[in-house]
This record gives sequence, structure tokens and C-alpha cells, in this order.
Amino acid sequence: MEFHEIANIFPLMADTELESLITDIKTNGLIEPICLYDGKILDGRNRYVACQRAEIEPRFTRYTKDNPLGFVISLNLKRRHLNESQRAVVASRLANMEVGGDRPSKKDGNFDSANLPIGNISQPEAAKMLNVSERTIRTIKAIEKVSPELLSEIEAGRATATKIYSLVKRDNQREEYEQRVAIASEKIKQEPGLLPNLILCDPPWRYDFAETKSRQIENQYDTLTVPEIGKSLKETEPDCLLLLWATAPKIREAFKLLDLWRFEYKTQAIWDKEIIGAGYWWRGQHEILIAATKGDVSPPLAEFRVSSVFRERRTIHSKKPLCVYEWIERAFADKIKLEMFCREPREGWLSWGNEC
Repeated sequence: MEFHEIANIFPLMADTELESLITDIKTNGLIEPICLYDGKILDGRNRYVACQRAEIEPRFTRYTKDNPLGFVISLNLKRRHLNESQRAVVASRLANMEVGGDRPSKKDGNFDSANLPIGNISQPEAAKMLNVSERTIRTIKAIEKVSPELLSEIEAGRATATKIYSLVKRDNQREEYEQRVAIASEKIKQEPGLLPNLILCDPPWRYDFAETKSRQIENQYDTLTVPEIGKSLKETEPDCLLLLWATAPKIREAFKLLDLWRFEYKTQAIWDKEIIGAGYWWRGQHEILIAATKGDVSPPLAEFRVSSVFRERRTIHSKKPLCVYEWIERAFADKIKLEMFCREPREGWLSWGNEC
């Protein structure tokens, strides 16, 4: 026997619940008859399935009133303890469903539970009927559009709509990210003169003084003032991420450089060098990595949001930690990367600097 489309807006029982019903029917028989409407089962689908499995002949009655939809919703909400996500699945199916008959009037802006509307039902009306938010219904519809097979997890009460939507969204973001990675990889191989949309920059900051001439930065490499560094920025894509290295004494200069380059500060991480170096107030053991953006730049995918503390033992002067390069290559594999003031070119990166 077929189930009526109105009955199908509610999910069938989970297997464990159905087994319990089968056992009860085998013991006590079918106490409440199955209700038919237009020759199809309107109410009692679970009882009908249970009777078949228990090999017991079901009893039937007929619905003769004029509001079958209201009848089904009222009974199911009274009998079953559905959570908001489960009710939202029902409301999603109900929205825009055509149910014959005239629409009854509203009472005080709400629908009377015994006199629910029929006809073409809007999403706001469906939300009121099932006591759920329209936002949750929209979430259900978004899941249904891309991964309808996951609705069974919500119907069974094993997961909420929010949790499933987060999983679907994450998978979609990952798929889009991988597509961008493939495009970026091909561009680097085939297109000369690419403009970067990620810059890693370790400026040659000029310090005002050193304890001795032997410890001057200039013994390692040529240094520049902030205005001089400011003139060195290469042309980039309109949407660009800047990762800027700065030592603790050079924070003010780093922000001046962001202003000169028209990047907006977002956040920062630190590199714990694990061993101390020079310093007047503290013996420096860390450097700062500033993240700044211009245009439309999104943070990395959630799976790449690591600790804000990178730990790697420092080696030779000014050499930056390998772990940061590796993180950038994982988290921003879809970007065209340029390292400014580069001292050791890296495969897959654009490089600029007097030591390249």
C-alpha cells in the first residue's frame, strides 16, 4: 500500500524504535488502526511496516474531515519528541507544498494547531507550524541542495542541521581550495611575469645602535630605513596577503610600513627561537610575524589554523624557520607567493632580493 505524500513529510522511525514497535505489536496486537485518505496511508506508516514484519493483518480506518495536513502534523508532534533540526526537515518539505482546499484564517497572527492552513504553504508559515526558525529551514534546504543523503542523519536525530551544514560547507571550501591550488600551480609553471597575491617579507631593518661594531647588522647584510623599504614593494594583485617579519624593537616601524604599503593589520604570530639572543630590556627569543591584507582576502581554511606560536631553534643570523614556510605552503597553496628580501630562493615561489 502507498503512503500519502502528506504522511511522507515526517521521517519513518529509526530501526531501534521500529524493532520496539514490532515487538509490542506481536505481544499486544495493533491497538490503534491505520488511517487512510484517498486510498493511501495518511497516518500509521510505522505501524503498517511493523505489522508486515510481524506478519499481523493491519486494521484500517478512514480520514473523512477536510484538513489532512493539520491532522498529520498535530498527531506527529504530539507522539514524537523531535528536536528542532528534525522538525526543520519536516518544515522544509512542507514549504511550498500544494495541499488542496481553502486556506483557513489565522488567529492573532498564529496558526491554530487544530486548524492548520492548507493550499500553497510559504516558508514562514511552515516555520510557525513546526515551531522552528526560518534560518534552520534555509540550512536544511542548503544541505538538501548539495548533499541530500545527509538528511537521514538529521532525521534520525544523530546530528543537528548546524553540524551537518558545517561539514558540508567545510567539504565545499576544501574542494574549491584544491581547485584554486591546481590553477595556481599551472600558472607558476606556464605564465611569466606573474603578480603575487601573497608576500612574505623580512625587511632589512636599520637599528640605531649596537653594543659594538662587531655586532652591527650591517656586518650581515645591507640595511634600509623605513622610507627606503617602503619604496621596494613590488606590484601585486589587488587582493593580497602580506606576512611581515618584525623584531620586537621594530613594531612601530612595521606599522609605518603597513601604512606606506596600504595594507590593513589583521593579527600576528610569533616565532619562538628556543634560545636567547641579544637585547637591552630582555634577551630576545622571539620574532613577530604580522598578517595584513589589502582587498578581499580570506583567512586560511579551519584545518590550517595552527597555533600562533611557531617553535623552531634558530640557526644562522636572519634565517627564518622552515616550519613557517611549510605552513604557508600548506595553508596558502592556492596563492602566487613572493618572498621579498629573499636570501635563499624556494621552489614554487617568486623571489626578490639582493642575495637571490
